[in-house]
Amino acid sequence: MKRSFPGLRLFFVHLLLVLFGSLLFAASFPNILSPEGFPFLAWIAFVPVFCLIYSAGPLSSVFWGALYGYAAYGLFNYWLSVFHPLAGIIVDSIYLVYFAALFPLLKLAVILFPRRGYLVQWIIWIAYEYLRTLGFLGYPYGIAGYSQWSVLPLIQIADIFGVWGVSALVVFPSAALAAAFAGGSGKPGQSEAALSLTRLPARLGEFFRKERAACCLWLAALAGALVYGALSPADYRDAPSVRVALVQHNTDPWRGGIAQYRRNYEVLKRLSLEALEETPRPDLVVWSETAFVPRIYWHTNYRDDPPSWELIKELLDFLKQQDVPFLIGNDDARKEPPKNPDDGYRVDYNAVMLFEKGESSILYRKLHLVPFTEHFPYEKQFPWVYNALKNADTHFWEKGTEATVFESAGVKFSTPICFEDSFGYLSRTFTRNGAELIVNLSNDAWSASLPAQMQHLSMAVFRAVENRRSMARSTASGQTCGIDPNGKILAMAEPFAEVSLNVDLPVVKKTTIYTRFGDILGQFFAVFALAILLIGGVRGILGRRAGKKPAALSRTNRDLAGGGRRQ
Repeated sequence: MKRSFPGLRLFFVHLLLVLFGSLLFAASFPNILSPEGFPFLAWIAFVPVFCLIYSAGPLSSVFWGALYGYAAYGLFNYWLSVFHPLAGIIVDSIYLVYFAALFPLLKLAVILFPRRGYLVQWIIWIAYEYLRTLGFLGYPYGIAGYSQWSVLPLIQIADIFGVWGVSALVVFPSAALAAAFAGGSGKPGQSEAALSLTRLPARLGEFFRKERAACCLWLAALAGALVYGALSPADYRDAPSVRVALVQHNTDPWRGGIAQYRRNYEVLKRLSLEALEETPRPDLVVWSETAFVPRIYWHTNYRDDPPSWELIKELLDFLKQQDVPFLIGNDDARKEPPKNPDDGYRVDYNAVMLFEKGESSILYRKLHLVPFTEHFPYEKQFPWVYNALKNADTHFWEKGTEATVFESAGVKFSTPICFEDSFGYLSRTFTRNGAELIVNLSNDAWSASLPAQMQHLSMAVFRAVENRRSMARSTASGQTCGIDPNGKILAMAEPFAEVSLNVDLPVVKKTTIYTRFGDILGQFFAVFALAILLIGGVRGILGRRAGKKPAALSRTNRDLAGGGRRQ
């Protein structure tokens, strides 16, 4: 007698969906096969995920969510392990937890709303993308909208909605297609309904007949976005411009000691002089994040390390001879009692300093620090984590307090440092404070990865579009470039090379809707998701008390009892 194992077969089908979904997700963004990524894949990247939600039970969805989160971010952010083996494990584990919580909510959406649960799933997904950028663990990498960074006509709507408008357009097809596969209108049927291909054409036709209003609205929104993208780009032909020299010395500046710091300085100086020899001369020279490592303020004032002070003096003497201002990333260390008595009261800030004729009178201190690697505020609550990070030679910084706007070379500009240009709210704050140009200083050299650097660039492009501001990026190893207010890359230096890049950037002072109102669309999705789940829950409870079971409850009971087996 032939035996069958439907549960085991379904397990492996779910496993394949997780792996396929993880691959589609990672491939949508810059990756090892394509430096720009495959943005068209993002439009269907979550179909396997949503199909799995229909097929899995409420309890098993926790397991599949955890597995998907770990696998997807393990593939997408594989380069984190280069920084430190724990870095990849920590980030992957965070997303393991996030998706273990998200998948049951997506399942709940189709239980509470069997008719149009896919719309609720779509709302929840965008809400999740927004919420995970907040707080200490905020991490914008992997937001669906960023996959479209090179599709310029589409991303112009970011000056109204930020990246959330693009994400909403991109994620909808995945939710809708999965609902169609699951049985027309999104109503869960048999446990394997979402996985069967036997009646796929009929199901698609039935779904689009019943859901034509929602699908037509999405098509209209997509068409509107593309029309807006064709008509809205800033015309800066008559705008003034500033010429910026971006210096890429192709070294992780923190590796090595004083001898390596001196070699780095010689490269930075040589490349700067080469840039200054070009005609026309640049108006501003920019060195990347902590490109010059010895602490300029500290050693100038305390002189407790003669070799470091000697190198700093050479730098200051060089800067005094220049008639062009220099913008330099440096560790701004100061004595600030009563802080850090065990470390001589020294407090460190990741900073940017503007030098004019060798003098620095204004600086910016990084406001949004990288969790775990630059900042861990829970020393008392989790001392073992704090000590483990310190023992791993983690360099903790103090947070800055002011969104500084510099003014030099006839232009006002602000300087988000590295990770900061992945958050929309920061560049928006700088722009609202008066910045006419965004200058990002980054160090991704530690990753030794072109995909890592391109993923970072893909988010920076949105900051230019959101605020209609040109952006200059000076990086340690790539992607050093100039970006116009429409997100177009005007020029980019070869990655992993010692090079300087002179680029002319238009100075545009337009105020956008996004600059005025910020991430209001992301906030709307978050509030709407919470409200609709509460309404659905209350309606389900009242319906049960009245003796009416939601259409999906019998399916849910089977899942709880049998893990999704057929009856």
